[in-house]
This record gives sequence, structure tokens and C-alpha cells, in this order.
Amino acid sequence: MKLSQRLAHINTMVSQHYDHIWDCCCDHGLLGAALLKQQTGSIIHFVDTVPHLMASLRRKLEHFFPQQEAYQQPQAPHSWQLHCLNAKALQLAAPSQSQLIIIAGVGGDLTIQIMDTILKAHPDHPLEFILCPVHHHYKVRQMLIQHKLGLIKETLIQDNQRFYEIIHVTTQHQKPLSSVGSSMWDLSLKAHQDYLAKTLKHYQNIARGAERGKHNPIDAYQALYANVK
Repeated sequence: MKLSQRLAHINTMVSQHYDHIWDCCCDHGLLGAALLKQQTGSIIHFVDTVPHLMASLRRKLEHFFPQQEAYQQPQAPHSWQLHCLNAKALQLAAPSQSQLIIIAGVGGDLTIQIMDTILKAHPDHPLEFILCPVHHHYKVRQMLIQHKLGLIKETLIQDNQRFYEIIHVTTQHQKPLSSVGSSMWDLSLKAHQDYLAKTLKHYQNIARGAERGKHNPIDAYQALYANVK
């Protein structure tokens, strides 16, 4: 199956070698399979909780990406593992190994739960994450800021009439992360203006009749809107 624009863009963002890449909530495994095709030498981990999906995926991987015995090909390009479990229960590799965790296609609340559990369970691991939540981007970003993760790259893309924020962050503190996004915006583009207006309206509707809190998204998005020409 062909990758969606969302998954294809995430695939292009994985531009370096990692010892382990964890494709969480992988569903049919399309993204992980695309990463295998790149032959980076990384071990690709497919993670999902649905047994019949994982059984079907295993058959496909064994057919298209057969793994060689170590004595035959020590540096086999097609190295993968399947894990039928909740992503919150990941047993990561040693801290000395580079690891990228991808969480895409699930809601913001579940993304937060997975991230919070992994980070608390592995406080000494240097980790990178690529996140693409379906909803609640502001809440996700607030969680990332609370955990003091640094921004590597962020992108705003449109796929099948829906906008997605893709956020690449690291536990190795780099560029500070914005709660509403910074480098992903090109407010000279009408599509980005429309997404910003829709997002602002969404939070305004939620906040009707409610007192604004300390970390209010409306003020932050309105400040962005001031840059629209």
C-alpha cells in the first residue's frame, strides 16, 4: 500500500542512523516497512496491541524482508522485531544505543500517556521522538515543554483535507519548544492562515464562559495571528 502524505513525510524526517527505531501504534506497519526499505541498518520495532494485525504483519515482513541468521550476514539490512503490547510498556535498549520513538496517528491524550510513561521509566536514556498526534496539539506541546524536551524540527502538512503537526524532539536539550509552534508556520500561505484561524476558533469555542487559565492557548494563537499579512 502507498504511504499517505503524513507517513511519507515522517519517513523523510528519519534522515540519520539510529540503533533502534520504535514504530508505536504501527497499525498495518506501513511506516516501519518504508523505513526497512531505506536499509539504514537500524533495528525497526513494530509495536501495536492488536494480535490479528500483528500476526498479519509478521507474515508480510517474513515474506518481503526475510531476516538472515547472524552467522550468514552479521549486518543484515532487514532487521526487525514485532511487539504485541501497549507502547507504554516498551523495554528500550541500553542508554548507550541511539533510539528514535515514533508515535503517529493516535489522539493527543494517548500520545501524552505513552510519552509520559516512557520518559518516567527511562530517565537516563538519550531519546528522540517524532510525534504526529491527531488532536490536542497544544496539550501535547505543553507536556513536551514540562519534560524539558528540545525541538529538532517541526512541520505542518495537509493530508486528505486534514492538517497535521509533526514534531521531532529530543531529551538532549536543544532549541526550546513553542506551545503553538514556531518554525512550522509560513503565514504567507493561505492554508497555514486557514489552519491557524480554525485552531483559534476551536479554542475560543471551548473557552466560552470559562475563565482563562495561566497557560491559555487563545492568547498564544492570537499572538501568532498578529503576523498574518
